[in-house]
Amino acid sequence: MKPLLRISLLLTVVLTMGSFSGPSHPVDEGYRIGDIAEDFSLINIDGKMVSLSDYENAKGYLLIFTCNTCPYAQAYEDRIIALDRKYSKMGVPVIAINPNNPEKSPRDSFEEMKVRAHQKKFAFPYLLDKEQKIYPLYGATRTPHVFLLERKTHGNEVKYIGAIDDNYQDAASVENRYAEDAVNAMLEGKEIRITTTKAIGCGIK
Repeated sequence: MKPLLRISLLLTVVLTMGSFSGPSHPVDEGYRIGDIAEDFSLINIDGKMVSLSDYENAKGYLLIFTCNTCPYAQAYEDRIIALDRKYSKMGVPVIAINPNNPEKSPRDSFEEMKVRAHQKKFAFPYLLDKEQKIYPLYGATRTPHVFLLERKTHGNEVKYIGAIDDNYQDAASVENRYAEDAVNAMLEGKEIRITTTKAIGCGIK
């Protein structure tokens, strides 16, 4: 990333967010590795309700809490699209959830979500956590925040929590692809080397 573009992005973060404070809505501890995640039913941009149980042939899910407005989320959009393109055909689809309250962040409204998804040609669900009940349950605090779930007979087990990779500024300079490595290990039946990382992004509003 060019220095001027990097500075511009950082200024945008500061001006948009004011600080790197956590979410204004209370968040409990949330899920930990090995926990069984509850299913949900949230509205998609097409007006239909979506649940994890809708994916009968899924081996797992890349659940990503993200939004329209956060500069970090925007920086990761193409990588989220690439993750879905790669892994949905392997049985691990991306499911994106916008956890923000549109009263506090108007550009994260349901209508604006439709616009953003159309602009970026999202091929995955983009759901609204309208009552802000799901993100505290999972323990999401940032956008983006990744939860890799593995579908098992006893439920959807949490296998990885954290960041997509180690460089939000420049996809070409990424050294550790945390989410991708976790999915690969899960699909190969291997132990996931890094199961938790710090999610880097904007606090949920």
